[in-house]
Amino acid sequence: MNWKNHVDNIAKNARICSINMASQDTEKKNNFLNLLSEILISNTDEILKYNEKDVRKCQRKNFSQAFIDRLLLTPERIKKMANSLKNIVSLDDPVGKIIWETVRPNGLVIKRVRVPIGVIAIIYESRPDVTIEATSLCVKSGNCVILRGGSEAMNSNSALVHCIKQALDKAGIDENSVNLVTSGGRRGVKYLLSLDNYIDLVIPRGGESLIRTVVSFSRIPVIKHYKGVCHIYVDKDADMEMALNVCLNAKVQRPATCNAMETLLVHREIAGLFLPRMIELFRQHKVEIRGCQETKKIVPDIKFATEQDWYEEYLDLIISIKVVDNVDEAITHINRYGTKHSDAIITRNTQTAEKFLNQVDSACVYHNASTRFTDGGEFGLGAEIGISTDKIHARGPMALEELTTYKYLIYGNGQIRK
Repeated sequence: MNWKNHVDNIAKNARICSINMASQDTEKKNNFLNLLSEILISNTDEILKYNEKDVRKCQRKNFSQAFIDRLLLTPERIKKMANSLKNIVSLDDPVGKIIWETVRPNGLVIKRVRVPIGVIAIIYESRPDVTIEATSLCVKSGNCVILRGGSEAMNSNSALVHCIKQALDKAGIDENSVNLVTSGGRRGVKYLLSLDNYIDLVIPRGGESLIRTVVSFSRIPVIKHYKGVCHIYVDKDADMEMALNVCLNAKVQRPATCNAMETLLVHREIAGLFLPRMIELFRQHKVEIRGCQETKKIVPDIKFATEQDWYEEYLDLIISIKVVDNVDEAITHINRYGTKHSDAIITRNTQTAEKFLNQVDSACVYHNASTRFTDGGEFGLGAEIGISTDKIHARGPMALEELTTYKYLIYGNGQIRK
């Protein structure tokens, strides 16, 4: 079978399957999730074996350490995936939920009800855990999903989809509910993006280049998950120890993620006290420092931050630092250079905090907390299919409700319009 037939068959089967999938009962969907959780744990050694093939291949090609970290699976990460499935079981099924209803003067009963979107294509790069996250959320919300992971993770994704197929079969759900596109390369992706007669929504997850490519070629609606240029602003009224701890966590806890801090903004009045301590902590964790002119006056032996640095999503142990005059300058900087992802303020001044929270135009805005919490699991959503930076119905961590749309059900008893 050539690659075009492969993609066609997957998309056609998903469309056919989506009719029954939309009406699957909650118990059966939850049974699938429980079974998949158990199968992942029992197949850990096999999954790690296939993941090791991908990791070694990328190491030979000298991929960055940040890339390898996103690709790498460990027993702990597989256990985390299995646990996330259990968490999703405990969440309410959004399908069939009545959002709004009314009775019109003529007696018509009108209900707005949540329904699955239908067939969702997920196009992603090196993170095999997306395979499980996307599958679990799409199935629980009654959607069929077409997975197209990066070639660098093909062995890992194939092993995970094999586990998914086992769980679907045992749960009595059509195996065409979840499929992995394994051939066609970039031509296959472009062709997939043309199949608007079969696919209802595309969600790309990965770097800016991938997302822009998907948007430019897709004939299907796309929810974008652009890069995360995340900021923390340390205000003049910040608790110094809190600011040091939060900023360190936001940068070094897992720098390869989209919710890691990339730019640190510091109020001029405390910069002389705060920055030497902060930069020393960063250096202890091998963070490369790039600073504005004011930052270099305080700590001279750092790199100069160029204009491009303010736009940069490093996904690595690199940070840019800027000294600002006040909260207004911080807000202006974030709204100009940020990507509407996650930004935070550290301050004890509630009035300043409220101004920041209200005026920063991002999906997630924090007061006195690390940006690293922008995550479906951390928000109590069970998992996430991505972090939407669009300003539509789905914004920030996308979970079950964001994978549904709605339709109107109208009940009458012979009414006609006059």
